[in-house]
Amino acid sequence: MKIIPFIFSILFYFNLYIPASAQSISSSEIYLQLKKLKTTASVLYIAAHPDDENNSLLPYLAKEKLYRTGYLSLTRGDGGQNLIGNEQGVELGMIRTQELLAARKIDGCEQYFSTAYEFGYSKNAKEALTIWDKEKVLSDVVWVIRKFQPDIIITRFPGDARAGHGHHAASSIIANEAFYAAADPKKFPEQFKYGVTPWQAKRILWNTFNFGGNNTTADNQLKIEVGQFNALLGESYGEIGGEARSMHKSQGEGRPKRKGSIIEYFTTTGGDTAKTDLMDGIITDWNKISNGTEINNEIDKIIANYNVAHPENSVKALVELYKKVHTLWPSSYAWLNKKLNDIQDAIINCSGLFADATTQEEFALRGDTVNVSCFINSRNYNNIIFKGVNIQGFQLDTANVLEANVNQTYSIKVKLVKPSEENETQPYWLQLPQTLGNFTVTEQNLIGKAWNDPLLTARFNFRIEDIDFYVNKPVEYKYIDPVKGEVYQPFVMIPHLSVSLSPHVLLLNLFPKNKSINSDTFFVNYQSNFSGKNIPVTLYVLQDTTKTVFENKLMNFEKNKSDRIAIPVKEFYNSKKGNAIEVAIRLSIDGKDYVYNQYFATIQYNHIPNIHYFFKDKIKFINDPIKTIGKKIGYIQGPGDRVPDAIIQMGYDIKFLNETDIKPQELKQFDAIIVGIRAYNLYEWLTDKNDILNEYVHNGGNLIVQYIKSNTVGLKKIQIGSYPFTVSTASRITEENAKVNFLLPQHSVLNYPNKITEKDFENWVQERSTYQATQIDAHFETPISMHDTGEKDSNGSLLIAPYGKGNIAYVSLTLFRQLPAGVSGSFKILANLIALPKH
Repeated sequence: MKIIPFIFSILFYFNLYIPASAQSISSSEIYLQLKKLKTTASVLYIAAHPDDENNSLLPYLAKEKLYRTGYLSLTRGDGGQNLIGNEQGVELGMIRTQELLAARKIDGCEQYFSTAYEFGYSKNAKEALTIWDKEKVLSDVVWVIRKFQPDIIITRFPGDARAGHGHHAASSIIANEAFYAAADPKKFPEQFKYGVTPWQAKRILWNTFNFGGNNTTADNQLKIEVGQFNALLGESYGEIGGEARSMHKSQGEGRPKRKGSIIEYFTTTGGDTAKTDLMDGIITDWNKISNGTEINNEIDKIIANYNVAHPENSVKALVELYKKVHTLWPSSYAWLNKKLNDIQDAIINCSGLFADATTQEEFALRGDTVNVSCFINSRNYNNIIFKGVNIQGFQLDTANVLEANVNQTYSIKVKLVKPSEENETQPYWLQLPQTLGNFTVTEQNLIGKAWNDPLLTARFNFRIEDIDFYVNKPVEYKYIDPVKGEVYQPFVMIPHLSVSLSPHVLLLNLFPKNKSINSDTFFVNYQSNFSGKNIPVTLYVLQDTTKTVFENKLMNFEKNKSDRIAIPVKEFYNSKKGNAIEVAIRLSIDGKDYVYNQYFATIQYNHIPNIHYFFKDKIKFINDPIKTIGKKIGYIQGPGDRVPDAIIQMGYDIKFLNETDIKPQELKQFDAIIVGIRAYNLYEWLTDKNDILNEYVHNGGNLIVQYIKSNTVGLKKIQIGSYPFTVSTASRITEENAKVNFLLPQHSVLNYPNKITEKDFENWVQERSTYQATQIDAHFETPISMHDTGEKDSNGSLLIAPYGKGNIAYVSLTLFRQLPAGVSGSFKILANLIALPKH
């Protein structure tokens, strides 16, 4: 290692982010990267949800045609169901956001979002555009178009009923309007002060499809083969697409790696019609600019001279190319700025330069001293000088610079104080209260972004040849897992205190009374992330007014320790002032007051980075009398199942059942067996053991089956009970306030032990019923019916059939949403199902 005097000079600057855990690429991938330098065309693909993207087409565009390719999903998929855990709503949206980012790492595309909230299934675009703030979402899409500047735009869906989902159709309507609006200087002119200009794409096309029983392709449409094999990558685009699609694990979207021919179809919906190619009439290389031929020729030489065994041989030529292109920078053309970064990226990759900045702690408190280890290694190029690193304004204090010899490693430790707000950890779209249909984001430059910037960024300064480059790396938490090996995770800021409440729903009038259920007390749970003695603490209960539980009580805290405080319901809850409460805790630390009213939570799955976020907890109180009959419940869990929490809160003894428990002697102890959502679609053994479950019902048990998504499990037809019915994905009630008709008002499910009235269907959330029964056997009774606006009445949301001494019920009513939301009527309905009388 050679020590030379430290000289700080910036000749050129760029902002490059390389994830530390995925920054090494193969020589063949570098070669593909060099070829992509010559292509200047870009495509923006637009649809409504995570998993709406065409996973075979995207890698074809990015890796075969070498276009810059982005996917704009209007929503984050918050309103769907979760097949891998119990997260719902915005938590599920965060998971699906990271799954999309994981898919983009595989197919080589970029990911964008609007502020639209995925509020659940919608049957038509009118409803979607009413609940969404259409102008706001249109503004978001126009903003992304103006920043991305695509040559062409592709939509996944048409703007009509063929789209199969109101959100799908709405995404097409908005995209086609945005195609023109982005070019109109009178549309959303407030965006121009942030550096964008009007942009007119050449055309917008619809990528037609043949799935879901709906074939929208035609022989007179533009046809493109996208199933080619890429020898540099060792995979076809169908195989890459299958791998990317399989990252949508929360939706159960695992797919095969398709091999062979794949034909995609397109029809132009705006702009010049494409006749033979998506880019008809568009210059797709550097000839877009006056001296572009010279740059094309230089890139051709670099590609021709590339040595697969020695990528470092291309560094000098790439640096010269960088100098030439930099004379054109800054530019109003997004493609030119992107190409400058791409050249810089190629220089880093060819030189084999590795740099990361890591901590040994995953979390830090506000004002903590953070120890950061900066690690560099130049693996195959020796004309690199390390000149320093800057982390959030802290400049490495050294009088020398390091000449990085080939394959030598250097480690530098930096201590810094990070004064910050914990809110930097909260995903940006969740930092302000949302509306029914939209997230609230007031900072324009955040619109479209997939995720927050890292909490800390290390800015490495390297001189390669005669140019200074600045390489930005996120400061990440790194550790060695005995099974996974080296693991990188986000480094985040956490609060001193994390506050939550329990139970989330409290039944105040449960009959009969259950000694194991304490309805007179609720609890404030807190986890301490710091240590301190004699800390003055004030606890508030917030309902319509604020009540103080205690003030300036001296308490001791120990790091990573949890405790709870019991609060009497009668003293601090007033039913006349609403049915929910929140709490806040004020700490006085070193003379400063800090108020904590949120819970810091972490979501962990192996296929995505750890997700950290805050939520403000509350307790929902139910004053209505809830009567229960029976004691013991057997429960077969489905994916994302939170119904058991409600069953426990109702005072039942619950036992979770698996395949080995499905035996006649084991089952006879239960008053009812409840099957969780989609469980029949996951577990083939439920169908295989249908005879045993039928025997249980025949002997007097009640079998309650929550919704199934399809009529098959794998290749096998699902068997539920003794009498047939089918479910339909098209039969669902999406209007949560749809009128409920009582077809059999004397039926026990509407009367015993709780009287069910129209009031019990008030305040439902998101939807009434999903995947309803059709083709219903005559043995079933259908006590209720309902319908969405303009549709025929449907009686498939609740089926009950006596069988022997017991009953079988199929329930597509969305109890799995209503129970966690504290809807009193859902508790009564569930209690009545469990209490269905013996025959």
